[in-house]
Amino acid sequence: MSGERHDGRIVVVGASLAGLRAAETLRDEGFTGSLTMVGEEPHPPYDRPPLSKGVLLGRVSAQDAGLPSRRDIDAQWKLGVRARGIDPVAKQVLLDDGEQLPFDRLLIATGTRARAWPESAEAALDGVLTLRTRDDADRLAERLDAGPRRVLVIGAGFTGSEIASACRERGLEVTVAERGPAPLVGALGGTLGAFAARLQRAHGVDLRCGVTVTALNGDNGRLTGAEFSDGSRIDADVAVVALGAVRNTEWLAGSGLAAGPRGLACDAGCRAFDMYGIVTDDVFVAGDVARFPHPLFEYQMLSLEHWGNAVAQAEVAAHNMVSPGPLRRPHLTVPAFWSSQFGLNIKSVGVPTFSDQVVIAQGSLREGRLIAVYGYRGRVTAAVSVNRAKWLEHYQHLIETAAPFPPGPGAADLLDTGPPVSSDVPDPHHLSHGPTVALTGHLPDRRLTLVRQGD
Repeated sequence: MSGERHDGRIVVVGASLAGLRAAETLRDEGFTGSLTMVGEEPHPPYDRPPLSKGVLLGRVSAQDAGLPSRRDIDAQWKLGVRARGIDPVAKQVLLDDGEQLPFDRLLIATGTRARAWPESAEAALDGVLTLRTRDDADRLAERLDAGPRRVLVIGAGFTGSEIASACRERGLEVTVAERGPAPLVGALGGTLGAFAARLQRAHGVDLRCGVTVTALNGDNGRLTGAEFSDGSRIDADVAVVALGAVRNTEWLAGSGLAAGPRGLACDAGCRAFDMYGIVTDDVFVAGDVARFPHPLFEYQMLSLEHWGNAVAQAEVAAHNMVSPGPLRRPHLTVPAFWSSQFGLNIKSVGVPTFSDQVVIAQGSLREGRLIAVYGYRGRVTAAVSVNRAKWLEHYQHLIETAAPFPPGPGAADLLDTGPPVSSDVPDPHHLSHGPTVALTGHLPDRRLTLVRQGD
C-alpha cells in the first residue's frame, strides 16, 4: 500500500454523520497525518432521525442525540464556523473567520439544510419553524410542550408526516398541507401515497392535498393562521415548513467543482468531478450532498438523504482517500431507509421511483401489513415494507441480482391478481417537497401499475 497516502493533511468539511464516520475510517485504515473537522453548527456530530421522532414526543432530549464515537479520531475541531470556499490552486479551504486551511486531500460532507419558507417576512413570524438541526428540534419540542391550539405542517414528505404523527400522538390538532396528490407520493408513488393519506385521516389529521399555502398570517409578529390556494383558511399558532432539503453547495461556487442545487457530482469511488466532468484525485464527497452513479439504476446520478447511505459512502470515501488506485472500491450499497409514523414502521430498499410497475407481493393495503415490490422493465428495483420488515433482506437480494419482476412465488404470498390499476408518480419537479431519493439522470416511464390482491 502506498505509504504517502497515510500521512499529510486531510480536511473534512461537515461535522456530520458522514464526516465523523469518514474520519473514524481514515484512522482505522492507518491514516496518521493531521485531520481537521469543520462544522457550521456549534455542536459535535449528532444523530438526526430521533429529531423528528423521539425528541418531538418528549421521550429524549435533542441534547441526547449525539453520535457515539467508534474510536478517538485525534482531530482538530473547528465547530461553529462556516466554510465559504475552496482555493483549488493553493489547495486551501477558506473559512468565514478568515482562516485558510491547507489540505492534501479534502472530504466534502456538508449535507443539506431545511428549505426555508420563501416569504421572508412570513418566515420570520414567531411560530414558523423548520426541522433539520438539533436546535430546530429543541424549539419545536418546546412549542409542542406548550400545547398549541393547532399545528400546521407544510409538506407531507417523510419529515412532515413524522411531525404530524408526533402531534397526533401528543393529542394536538394538526393540519397538513401537501401540494401533491397524497403524502409520501414523491418517494413511494401513488399507491402507497393513497394508503398514507387514509392512514393520516384515520388518525385525525386534517390532511389537505392538492393545495398550497398562499400566505402565513400574523399579528404583532406572531403566527395566527394560514390561507390556502383553494380559498380556505385556518387558525394556527405553530407552522412547520417541511418542504424538503436544500443541498449545501453554494459555498463551492467558484471552486471549479461540479456542484449545484442537486449536489456535488462524483464517481462511484466518491471522487468529486470538476466542472468539466473530469474526476479529481484529491477532493472526495460523501453523504446527502453527493450525487453518484449506481449501476443497478442504469448509472443515473443518485442523491440520497438516508442515514445508512451517509455511513456507507463515508466509509468508501475514506478508504479511497488513503488507498492507491487498484485497491479502491466503489460505493454500490443498495439505498435503504426507514420511517416511523402513525404506529407503522415503513422500511424501503432500492429506489421506488425507478420503476414502471408496483405489486403488493405480501399482505394487503387493507390490513396495513404489506410489502410493495417495484419493477422497471421487468426487473425488481425496490421494495417497501409496512410492518413487515423481516422480508426486506430477501427483496434486497432480488434487487442486487436484477431478478425478474414481478417476483416469483417464493417471494410472494400470492400473485393471482386482477387487472392492473394505473397510478401516477408525480414528477418531483412539481412537488413542494423533494423525495429522499432523487434520480437526476434520464427518468423512466413515470407510470406505476399496481397489481392488487383483491383489497
